[in-house]
Amino acid sequence: MASPPRSPARPQRRPQPPRRVPPPPERPVRPVRRRRRPRWAMRAMTTLSVVVLASAGIGHAVVTSLDAGIARVDAFRDMKNRPQAGHGMNILLVGTDGRDKITERQRRAFHLGGQPCHCTDTMMIVHISADRERATVVSLPRDSYAEVPAHLDQSTGRQLGPHPLKLNAAYAEGGPQLTVRTVEDMTRVKIDHYLEVDFTSFMRTVDVLGGVRICTATPLKDTYSGLDLAPGTHTLLGGQALQYVRSRHLDGASDLGRMKRQQRFLAALIEKATSSGVLLNPMRFRDVTRAVLGSVRADKGFGTDELLDLGRAMRNFSPASSEFTTVPIGQMNYQVKGVGETLKWDPARSARLFAALRDDKPLTAAHHAAAPAAAPVDVDPRQVRVQVANGTTTSGLAKRIDTELAASGFATTHRPVTAPARSAATLITYDPRWDRSAHALAAALPGSELRAAPGQGPVLTVTAGAGFRGVRAVRFEDPGRPDQRVVRGNEVVCSGDA
Repeated sequence: MASPPRSPARPQRRPQPPRRVPPPPERPVRPVRRRRRPRWAMRAMTTLSVVVLASAGIGHAVVTSLDAGIARVDAFRDMKNRPQAGHGMNILLVGTDGRDKITERQRRAFHLGGQPCHCTDTMMIVHISADRERATVVSLPRDSYAEVPAHLDQSTGRQLGPHPLKLNAAYAEGGPQLTVRTVEDMTRVKIDHYLEVDFTSFMRTVDVLGGVRICTATPLKDTYSGLDLAPGTHTLLGGQALQYVRSRHLDGASDLGRMKRQQRFLAALIEKATSSGVLLNPMRFRDVTRAVLGSVRADKGFGTDELLDLGRAMRNFSPASSEFTTVPIGQMNYQVKGVGETLKWDPARSARLFAALRDDKPLTAAHHAAAPAAAPVDVDPRQVRVQVANGTTTSGLAKRIDTELAASGFATTHRPVTAPARSAATLITYDPRWDRSAHALAAALPGSELRAAPGQGPVLTVTAGAGFRGVRAVRFEDPGRPDQRVVRGNEVVCSGDA
């Protein structure tokens, strides 16, 4: 008779919560999630991108889908008698006008009015070394004297024989194919790939990166492009960055000065892409690659394997891994009948430059990478007269500044004095008639403040303040002459004290 009460007691024990939802089944799930994160991070670290063009961190399938979205152009169709291939990879990077693709608001905001020229606005050979540890960028001036081979004029449909023109006109007459043929004939460097970027893709790339930091020691104002930058450091977004790289009316250097700014901007772009973590963040990287690849044109052979190969090359890339130069100019304002003024390359020096690309040799010495960055100035320091005064309690500071400025080339008095009053900041007092000299001096004194003093005359006064941060080396760049130097990217990006 005791069994009936025990029978209902058994079913009551079965649904007890401690046995139905025990903690042990949940614990194994958490470690599994934790183990996935390192694997994803390792995949993201395996391959990086060159100028945000590829990433194996998102996976081969994703890169393949990006590859499928690139507009293609047959830049090498039926080409014969091409130069022998060298070592490394040579990419012809072309910037086209492309203003027909921008919005009306962008036209007004960034001074992009007028009709598109259907020509190349920028042209560079980008050489990636065979060991994928170095990039060399050679700017080809748009006004370079060129002789194009026989071709079919794409605008008129007429067959044309060989004839002279400006290099950027090759694109208008024969598109990418004639451009590649002309560049190969002039350089004897075999072009492996062709990439074409227009205004829209350029602005999108800069915007999705969050802007690019550039610095200037002198004011940059161009009424044609709308650029208006005060001396100092600036973070430029897409539209303003386009104004910066397009400006040609800032000084007497015209297109040659613009190429210097383009090189500095490209070095700063590499710095931003490699140092900001964007290449290690799959979501941000996806946005960047879509922004770039959605509006570029490339040759048919530039596909997934090439994207991944370039990605692997960027593992340890930095601005110091890149070097920039402009093809040596032998004659400015070279007159050509029916063409006008052109720039004629120096045959001997340009031949040595392109031979180095074919042989995959660096243009700068290995030790050059560690050289301190010098601020470019457009006034010869030897023409800048300086009187140094000590506005601090630090004994001998004025003498030290005088000596260091003199070592940088400035025409100091060599007779430092004591300022009549203490100063917190380092001040540069100058007559506004010598404002360019004052900005050149300010480039050598990071953190200094400019103070106009009408009637002071040609001698500038430096009053050392408590916040003095040292003297920085400067480099005179004559705006009226082409820059024949080779510089590394770390020499032209903003320094920490810029």
